[in-house]
Amino acid sequence: VQLQASGGGLVQAGDSLRLSCVASGHTFSIGVMGWFRQATGKEREFVAAVSRSFISTYYADSAKGRFTISRDNAKNTVYLQMNSLKPEDTAVYYCAADRRLVVTLDAADYGYWGQGTQVTVSS
Repeated sequence: VQLQASGGGLVQAGDSLRLSCVASGHTFSIGVMGWFRQATGKEREFVAAVSRSFISTYYADSAKGRFTISRDNAKNTVYLQMNSLKPEDTAVYYCAADRRLVVTLDAADYGYWGQGTQVTVSS
């Protein structure tokens, strides 16, 4: 499985961005999909995840109320709609996927990773 993330950019505080991540390869095996981010000098952190059936979604506290994760299984794509962006959201955002069906917040549980897309929020 290969993941290709896109949609990052430079925006001002309060703006919105939508990240996309397209999966290719053995996509039938994908269960959970998620987004993580890593700011300069910090560890990678969980942002949001969604189950294959879209029944379960989880968000980091920093994302709740501002970010929405969704997926289109027909297009093998997961999205992250980010509203009311803050400078502290600045980071490289990575999409991730795994065969497991249970949503997990642990990066170590994800077997597939995209290359990352930079999001920069200016104040």
